[in-house]
Amino acid sequence: MHTASTGRSSRKRAGFIALLATGALALAACSAGSSTNGSTSSTNGSGAAADSTKPVTYALAPGQGPNWIAPISPPDKMITSNSAIHATNWPSLINYDGTSGRMELDTAASAASAYSFNADNTAVTITLGDLTWSDNGSPVTSRDVEFAYNLIKANTDQWGSYSKVLFPDNVTSFKITDDKHFTLTFDKAYNQQFILANQLTLFSPMPQHAWDKTSASGAVGDYDQTPDGAKQVWTFIEDQAKDVTTYSTNPMWKVVDGPYVVKSWTSDGSVTIVANTKYTGQDKPHIDTVNFKPYTSNDAEMNDLRAKGVDYGFITPSQLSTSSQFTDLGYKIVPWNGWSVTYMPYNFANPTMGAVFKQLYVRQGLQSAVDQPTISEKIWHGAAAPDYGPVPQNPASDYLSSVQANNPYPYSLTTAEKYFTDNGWTKGSDGILACTDPGTGSGQCGAGIASGTQMKITVMTQNGSQETDNMMAAIKSAYSKIGVDMTIQDATLDSVLTEAQKCKSGSDCSWQLVFFGTAGSWYFNAYPTGDHLWADGVKWNAGQYVDQKAFDLINATLVSSDPTADQKYSAYLAENLPVLWMPNPVYQVSVVSNTLNIGTQDPGGNFAPQKWSWTS
Repeated sequence: MHTASTGRSSRKRAGFIALLATGALALAACSAGSSTNGSTSSTNGSGAAADSTKPVTYALAPGQGPNWIAPISPPDKMITSNSAIHATNWPSLINYDGTSGRMELDTAASAASAYSFNADNTAVTITLGDLTWSDNGSPVTSRDVEFAYNLIKANTDQWGSYSKVLFPDNVTSFKITDDKHFTLTFDKAYNQQFILANQLTLFSPMPQHAWDKTSASGAVGDYDQTPDGAKQVWTFIEDQAKDVTTYSTNPMWKVVDGPYVVKSWTSDGSVTIVANTKYTGQDKPHIDTVNFKPYTSNDAEMNDLRAKGVDYGFITPSQLSTSSQFTDLGYKIVPWNGWSVTYMPYNFANPTMGAVFKQLYVRQGLQSAVDQPTISEKIWHGAAAPDYGPVPQNPASDYLSSVQANNPYPYSLTTAEKYFTDNGWTKGSDGILACTDPGTGSGQCGAGIASGTQMKITVMTQNGSQETDNMMAAIKSAYSKIGVDMTIQDATLDSVLTEAQKCKSGSDCSWQLVFFGTAGSWYFNAYPTGDHLWADGVKWNAGQYVDQKAFDLINATLVSSDPTADQKYSAYLAENLPVLWMPNPVYQVSVVSNTLNIGTQDPGGNFAPQKWSWTS
């Protein structure tokens, strides 16, 4: 049996950092004693007690106002602010975060306290911690986990976290041993890290004794035990959650087992949570009241910062050059690194340029002309970092290969152009490269590329960011020097994402490259696999990348117990370039009161207010 407090491995949150395969896990959370009136206390570093009754106001980015309270969410309610608030009310069965400085299992913030896999990794037995429900003090039991599992299993078409053939499809049995222990058996052997970090983090125990009913006035029963009953219960919970105006008054939402409970919630996404005075877990809050404040624009939020109306907010990267306007007011600037990668997909199915993109040397040439270090430092003002492959590079982890970390394609315009000229391309009088030696032999352009084909590419990029605009202009300039003509088309983020899916739906295959990474293209679960991005046929393999070796390596990260499987995957996709790797922006540039201790910001993008404290 492995517990989360026995040690620590060096795995990164790109693997969210815990080498669960060896059972070496770190307990990232701290705990504090509860006072008799239900408020909590902490110390300010000098041994003096800080004021837990002083509230914190946290700024939410435009478009990120919370709008869903239930811990089971439909696909259109999956924004980070919703899931982060859920976690404060109903902790997930297993929780991973980076608040300890590495991405790893945080048992204090989990409903489970320990786990044990069988010898062939086809089953895991979970031990629950000592959480209790706030309405009657009854313990959180295996039945509450089964309740959540049954609802999800019967309603996968409504569950936002569903991926076909994965959880719950890959669970063949759920067996309760007693109130504290249950066993999940799977359809085959899986990588332990994948199960713990990417599957059992997806749901929370829910109060079966209070929510297992089909109407507000109906009696509680065991309706979840049949598929039809589970569908009715799901519909009831979802219907209750659709009415935001009742979130603070509906008794359903007062039955929690986490460190906080909702006090108020308005339709514009303004939310106040307060400490759950009946919380019995380890992750006790140090601040009694947290206000989440939504904004309609970045400028509105930054004006509120200047007026000292926010304790924990954000600025745009362009403001870093004049950050003294905030630090002079008593704030500190804290970039929030994301557990993410950023990239531009190629459309390998494009009727004009798909054959060109399928040539590895073309992708190598384009990659070698992107000066990621300079773009990160100069254009993003240090609020981005180079990203050379499929595994997040910050914080560090054992998932990251040395090949990716050391950049297989360093910036060199000479090298970039040579990739083309060594393979049948020649600059014309207009300065644009053209295929002059078609064919599939050594040194020729490659299959499907006709004589006279020019290296003219079009990039559709999301608008609204000066940094993104400047980055695209810099890449266009570099490409022009090697003979690649790049046209930039800007559009809203929604339009770019819609365009990226059109080719797969068969409606339109005209896009060539798309960029949707102003705030990072993809945020991973704790274990950073590529099964949602570059596996065969998945939705977000938008460019229809096909490479059997890549598919095999991705599958190995899901099922293999080989500790080097992740590094092999990292190395191969860093070199094989399924996409154009781009500088990875921070999640946000945080601006925090000098007297508010926030610890380490979670690279997964979740806030954990129970870990904050005032220092004075």
